Amino acid sequence: MNKTLLLILCDFLLLNLLALTRWEKAEPARPKQAPVPELAANAVTKDQDLVETMRQALVDEKSTRDELAQKLASTDATLAAREQSLAAVQSERTKLAEEKNAVAATLTETQQSAAELAKKANAAAEEATMTKEQLAQLQRDLAEKQAEAERQKQALAKLETKFEQTQTEARKQIEGLTMAVVVGEQEKKNLREAAEGLKSQVETERAERLKVQETTSQLAAGVGQLATKSGELTKEIRDNRPINGNVLFNDFLANRVKTTFTAARKGLFGMSTRDKESNTVLVTDGSQIYALLHVADTVFSYAENGDDWEKLAVEFSRPSGYRGAAPAVEFLAQDPRIVVLPVDPAQAAALGAKVYPLAADPYKFPDAVLVSGGGKGYGEVGFKLDASQPGFVRVDNRLIKRLFGDFAPSRGDLVFSKTGELLGIMVNSDYCAVLKDFTPSRTIHTGEDILAEHTGATLDSLTARVMALPLKLQ
Repeated sequence: MNKTLLLILCDFLLLNLLALTRWEKAEPARPKQAPVPELAANAVTKDQDLVETMRQALVDEKSTRDELAQKLASTDATLAAREQSLAAVQSERTKLAEEKNAVAATLTETQQSAAELAKKANAAAEEATMTKEQLAQLQRDLAEKQAEAERQKQALAKLETKFEQTQTEARKQIEGLTMAVVVGEQEKKNLREAAEGLKSQVETERAERLKVQETTSQLAAGVGQLATKSGELTKEIRDNRPINGNVLFNDFLANRVKTTFTAARKGLFGMSTRDKESNTVLVTDGSQIYALLHVADTVFSYAENGDDWEKLAVEFSRPSGYRGAAPAVEFLAQDPRIVVLPVDPAQAAALGAKVYPLAADPYKFPDAVLVSGGGKGYGEVGFKLDASQPGFVRVDNRLIKRLFGDFAPSRGDLVFSKTGELLGIMVNSDYCAVLKDFTPSRTIHTGEDILAEHTGATLDSLTARVMALPLKLQ
């Protein structure tokens, strides 16, 4: 076959191969399947395990994508280098072809010159007119031209050999590049399929993660509701479970507050002073704190008609050593025999005593715990409602159960509900006033000069109210 035609065919095939190859889709080798994330050793719940697994899978998937991107960039760089090498080979082949064409043209010219010299020699010989020197010179020129032609022929043969070698090497490189392109296409296809699979897997895992998050939120809401209901149930159980009388009495002893009353007024033989000490507890209606007493536990009495008190002091004290003064003595509108002493929050905190709330449902249990004499004794007593006397309950003092201490129910005894709240105070030996609030009807302020308070008139009006009560309440 003609070498020129073979060269043309090779060029045509190479150009078609380069034109039909899709270099931009070359990708790196297929990555190994991402490892399944290990479950945490200290997993607590199944949902937490699944969330951790999804998180680890997403991290691995990101690492795999980064690795694929790096491999794809490496493959692109390799293909670019191969394209440059192929272009260099093509350039070298073109250069050799040009040199071959130039040598061939030179050889043709030399051959033409030699032919012309031969013709001239022949013409000279035929004419026999040329001198011997001219003939020798022509023969030398002819020999030089023939030698030059031989040298050019050898050079042309060497160039053809070199061209064939270069063409063979170029063919091998083209075949290698072709195989690399095919492999790259296959790897790219595999990578595309792997990327599609990973994308589908990521979508599935994302959907599962959303489901897990939704389930976790529902579980958290359920746990919150369960905790709320559990708290409500615990409170309800606590509110409906009676407390042992021993516990209530021990709580009373640990939180009782001693009140000391000191009052003075003029008498027949000068100033008359009266003192009174009593133990009680702090109670609250939700807005104000008070110390609760019966009027019999104070320096006042409704059984006497006396002059106005000129001085009055009321002091709180606790075994801790704290002492505080009460600003006033208030007589409740519900029953004037019930006395409360206002205590501000700072005093209550300094006293360090428990503040008892009023019973929210005083009739929940048929029994109550009665504490007598400021802590001298206690016992469980039954009580009944009296339709004719709202706000009071009748204590069955004949059926005292598990009574400790040598006492009988009497006025001033504190009554606690079985839930530990303050139910009320005994106004006499039979009836207990069930406290709902601490609305006062009269108030006497403390101080060194309280003549302006007109305590005598105030106590007389309160005595009249007590005398107006039904006989069973007096």
